[in-house]
Amino acid sequence: MSTFFRPALSMLALMTLITGVAYPLVVTGIAQVAFPEQANGSLIYDAAGKVRGSQLIAQSFSGDEWFHSRPSAGAFATVASGASNLSPSNPALAARITEDANKASVPGQGPVPLALLTTSGSGLDPHLPPSAVIYQAARVAAARQLPLDKVQGLIEASTDRPLIGPPVVNVLALNQALNELPSAQRNAQL
Repeated sequence: MSTFFRPALSMLALMTLITGVAYPLVVTGIAQVAFPEQANGSLIYDAAGKVRGSQLIAQSFSGDEWFHSRPSAGAFATVASGASNLSPSNPALAARITEDANKASVPGQGPVPLALLTTSGSGLDPHLPPSAVIYQAARVAAARQLPLDKVQGLIEASTDRPLIGPPVVNVLALNQALNELPSAQRNAQL
């Protein structure tokens, strides 16, 4: 019987060392050398060097001075991320969309972009299409007492244009860029 257990236990120990220790260490080492920013979570830092979030995970912003992300079914919690799975005929979904549309509506701007009313599959998508961000620009500019063209310039500078796929804006990175504007620059063009 020991003739069966010894090779099996030896193989278990060897495979545990290879797949549980060696392989993760090699992959982590390669990632740290080749892609250090991504391997460490694609973190966003403020001017003081404090971590403000990740480029990969949306955050909730409230108040007129911030660009708002798309709604989250999981309250932007990474543990509870996911979709609400409410059907289009569900009254709770219709009520949530109506409430969000009333909150996001900007007089004179036309209908609220769909991206500001619908959740993403993960509930943590940090990106919005530029049209949804531009829709919010006048509100943010007025709340921050910034010229609208300055805010639109920040939106343009924050727009990512991938090789494949539509352009997107990372809302957290855009809000961070807004926050880092010097106060003299904010009021110079008023």
